[in-house]
Amino acid sequence: MKTVYTCFCTDTIHEGHMKIIHCAKQYGELVVGVLSDQAMIRYNRFPTVDFEQRLKIVREIPEVDRVIVQHDIMYDQVFQEIHPDYVVHGDNWKSGPTEAIRNNVLHLLEQNGGELIEPVYTYNESVKRIDDKLREKLAMPEYRRKRLRQMMEIRSLVKAIEVHNGLTGLIAEKTIVANEGEFDQFDAMWISSLCDSTAKGKPDIELVDATSRYRTIDDVMEVTTKPVIFDGDTGGMTEHFVYMVRTLERMGVSAVIIEDKTGLKKNSLFGTEVRQTQAGIEEFSEKIAAAKKVQLTEDFMIIARIESLILEQGMEDALTRAHAYVEAGADGIMIHSRREEPDEILEFCDRFRKENKNTPIVVVPSSFNVITEEELKKHGVNIVIYANQLMRSAFPAMVQTAKDILTYHRAKEVDDRLMPINQIITLIDEL
Repeated sequence: MKTVYTCFCTDTIHEGHMKIIHCAKQYGELVVGVLSDQAMIRYNRFPTVDFEQRLKIVREIPEVDRVIVQHDIMYDQVFQEIHPDYVVHGDNWKSGPTEAIRNNVLHLLEQNGGELIEPVYTYNESVKRIDDKLREKLAMPEYRRKRLRQMMEIRSLVKAIEVHNGLTGLIAEKTIVANEGEFDQFDAMWISSLCDSTAKGKPDIELVDATSRYRTIDDVMEVTTKPVIFDGDTGGMTEHFVYMVRTLERMGVSAVIIEDKTGLKKNSLFGTEVRQTQAGIEEFSEKIAAAKKVQLTEDFMIIARIESLILEQGMEDALTRAHAYVEAGADGIMIHSRREEPDEILEFCDRFRKENKNTPIVVVPSSFNVITEEELKKHGVNIVIYANQLMRSAFPAMVQTAKDILTYHRAKEVDDRLMPINQIITLIDEL
């Protein structure tokens, strides 16, 4: 009997999947692959049920003869394991990033023999409702809040990018690339104080009040499902910070990062060029401990950002603070530097990891942007935040467009570098 293969990366089976099953079963013994969590989150959304439950769902389909785990998005492992005579997949992968998967399958079929069967992809109101419900479930606070911790268990390095409104949230949510046989996307979103303030035309000195910052979180969360890391600046007074933690936790934010500075906030990249005062170790530790006491779930994370290298207080001070903050209850350590080379960041990571193997390390490679994610992983980094690149890329483009319209007294000259409005419209989901 011929061997037929199809693969699912779903939390539920709907009529579209059953059409694929019925079609595939006509050609022989049906083997269905269930994409692992690690592979699934590389190009699809986070699963809403655990992997064992997803396996069970597929095993209970009567037409399925065998179920295997597909550990990679590409099909090389599948062909080595079962040598399928037919691969069956809906025709929805002929364009976009998933075209790379289709090309991989065609290449393997050409090498090994076999045929690709592509029934028409089913997408109707019933299927759309199911997809919408899954997306809504992913967006709910109780599911979203814990997802950063879940991501760190699945991903060797969690990648977050700055967002400052609903539109940039959608960019972070939907941008997927296929490169050299690999798929990738961002795992989380960073709501930066700098970019949030800049988007509102305000200086980055904690001038934008908490209510306005929470409104930005609402705007982003309303249209996305990925975990949110919130830039809490200094956290303010301890008595105020505990309320911030409760609010963020209730909203479904996964983590807050606060920096160990006091007084009027100045952006860290100014370094010692402006007067900045670092909080005492005991004072900042008490702030962390007080916030951990009011936390209601184990999901939420308080991450301590250490400014010692920024303020040229030395490596020993940074390490002393890191261990003290972990002792006080910090769920992670963010170490920052404004040097263009990553040497001191890597030294900190290596030395911290010798004494602490498990506490997550967060870095923001804005100035030392020469380093790769692979290098950061080798030195024990768990989360990398691209903290302001979307804002910095948008601003010069908008300024140039405004100048050109004034120069030419019309919009024709700028049109060829603008995104077509219909693409923007399709980026935004309708209910």
